[in-house]
Amino acid sequence: MTARDRLLAAFVALLWGINFLALDYALRWFPPLFFAGLRFLVIAVPTVLLVPLPGVRWRWLLGYGLGFGTAQFAFLFLAMDAGLPTGLASLVLQASAPFTVLLGGLLLRERIRPVQAAGIAIAVLGMAAIGWHRAQSAVLLPVLLALCGALGWALGNLCSRQAQAPNPLRLTLWMSIVPPVPMFVLSAFLEGPGTGWRAAAGSVLSPAGWAALGGLAFTSLLATVVGSGLWTTLLARYPASTVAPFSLLVPIVGVTSAWLVLGERPHPVELAAGVVVVGGVLLGSRPPRATPPPLEPVAPPAEAEPVAGEHRNA
Repeated sequence: MTARDRLLAAFVALLWGINFLALDYALRWFPPLFFAGLRFLVIAVPTVLLVPLPGVRWRWLLGYGLGFGTAQFAFLFLAMDAGLPTGLASLVLQASAPFTVLLGGLLLRERIRPVQAAGIAIAVLGMAAIGWHRAQSAVLLPVLLALCGALGWALGNLCSRQAQAPNPLRLTLWMSIVPPVPMFVLSAFLEGPGTGWRAAAGSVLSPAGWAALGGLAFTSLLATVVGSGLWTTLLARYPASTVAPFSLLVPIVGVTSAWLVLGERPHPVELAAGVVVVGGVLLGSRPPRATPPPLEPVAPPAEAEPVAGEHRNA
């Protein structure tokens, strides 16, 4: 993985970590399932009107949309609405990294190098330390919901890689046409058929509503279009086991931003474990050591041929 692509992966982690703040403000106003559908609807409408088709098989597009777009965010938003703290939500969702590597090895037969396995194991240990420390104040159901979201993200990663999109940004944009219908149907049954639409109509009349609309803009444009577009591009270039560990940087950004903005103070144990996570990601993303080519035997020097026009001495 080149240094430039490592920086792009870290930038995506930054966007996705800050995105949890945007989600926190948005879910204070909107019902979770309705907001999940609305998030993708604002991208899907201009995509259908203005963006050419991504040129991939529909099964991979649908799989990407159902895994990454529908399952991940339905379960994540339900978990946050059920009381999962913002910082802890950013942490638990990153179980998608080991899920992606494991499923990539099982389903796509991708080879997992020992150094990658070691790096992921170190990062997961750091993540588990943070989770153990913070889970003492969290009930079990929201954590399980977030883990289901992480599994959906992992399945979406594999589908986006298998799509082999000629233009990854188009794939990301067209993926947004999948989640709105199932999200709005679930919202109508579980949250009430008019609850979300009334919240949307009243959002322009309240400061909290404007904050929620700002969260909607960030999560739709920056987290989804920019972040997911770059992520899909990286998955098209490298094996899932190389790209996925960078998502473990997201909870570091999420916990830090929740501390600075929402007042969720991290414990020294969390800070130390965060350093372990970063170290594991860096180790797991190291490129394989190049094997020098075998030396070729050196041929003995050929005898000099006489040059045309030369005369031998008698």
